[in-house]
Amino acid sequence: MFNQGEGIVIRTTPYGETNKIVTLFTREWGKIGVMARGAKKPSSKLSSCTQLFTVGSYLIQMSRGLGTLHQGEASQSMRHLREDIVLTAYAAYIVELVEKATDERKPNPRLYEDLVLTLHYLQEEYDPDIMKVLFEIKMLPLLGLKPTLNECVNCKEKQGQFGFSVRENGFLCHRCFEIDPYYIPISPSTTKLLSQFSRIKLEQIGSINVKESTKKELNLVMEQYYETYTGLYLKSKGVLDQIKRVWNPGEGS
Repeated sequence: MFNQGEGIVIRTTPYGETNKIVTLFTREWGKIGVMARGAKKPSSKLSSCTQLFTVGSYLIQMSRGLGTLHQGEASQSMRHLREDIVLTAYAAYIVELVEKATDERKPNPRLYEDLVLTLHYLQEEYDPDIMKVLFEIKMLPLLGLKPTLNECVNCKEKQGQFGFSVRENGFLCHRCFEIDPYYIPISPSTTKLLSQFSRIKLEQIGSINVKESTKKELNLVMEQYYETYTGLYLKSKGVLDQIKRVWNPGEGS
């Protein structure tokens, strides 16, 4: 049976001399694996549409195991993401997060749209650190996680100075800091952005200018939260951290 749908290439694996196994995240079927025969040949009609990060329309012969990719047409090649080493690292982290956090053939149209938009924003050179944090927050419900990001998780106070408690699963106000001596101190700007990012839709994102200190706090919160609760190991995370250290020598100091 042949099916046509929209998808994003989130992983490619060489298979033999000329073939690829391609993992697509699709609007219609969720995550699926397909065999792309001959796709490693530059002359193949499947070569361009099976490049990593490509968004396109795909004609697939479905089966219980790997499907077979028969045709594909790229609608967004995302070429810039593959040519810029820094953007490649961010995009690779984001697509691996989707790959590791989703089950086979479980459609999630909202996640599909968020992934397309996030890659598009990276392609258009929106701040990659901000896009990474935004996407990580959007992934939390899928992972069964819902940190409290609009009030103190203990006393429900909405005003005051806040920190983030990984252990208590959300904001702690200054009145409740003693509950978790290991809370992460965060600035009012970081508090505001975490709250906004948890509510805003990605299509509503405009130009965002954020101080480096705020970006470090945002990334620290998400990194510690993900490490504590998700159990995900992403190879791309180590690559991304290494590239950030090289391109931003002050990162992590």
